[in-house]
Amino acid sequence: MIYTGRRVKKLIRRLKEEYEGVLREQKAASERYIEENRVLSARVKELEAERGEVAEALISAHRAADRIKAERLAEAENDRKEQDLLLEKCRLLSDRLLKKYPREEDVAEFAAFLDALRGEEGEESGFRMEDVLSPKGTLDLGELCKSLGLMEEEG
Repeated sequence: MIYTGRRVKKLIRRLKEEYEGVLREQKAASERYIEENRVLSARVKELEAERGEVAEALISAHRAADRIKAERLAEAENDRKEQDLLLEKCRLLSDRLLKKYPREEDVAEFAAFLDALRGEEGEESGFRMEDVLSPKGTLDLGELCKSLGLMEEEG
């Protein structure tokens, strides 16, 4: 096949059009990728900001939980001390009542109730505020009240 000037120009024009078409497609794809990258970069920045906010919120919540736990433990300790003081006052009153009215059944029951609260021979009572605030198992208030003599056994 002989290449004439006209055929060469026609071939060059066709190749140029094909090349320009491919170039336009690549440019359009490149622009789409650039836009997609811009959108994704913006989303990454948003997520990083949110992650920072969530991390700060978690740290704040953890600090608040620690503070509240410490406050509750201090309150429980204060409540236990108040309970011990009240128990001692009741014991002193019970001793005075037993001396004054040694044969009265109510006074004897009150003394027995105080002994149950105090526990045997000065041991800690079965009732601990810490166990109520942070029970290790299921807390059965009925059983607790029965064991302290605050409720009568059913049956």
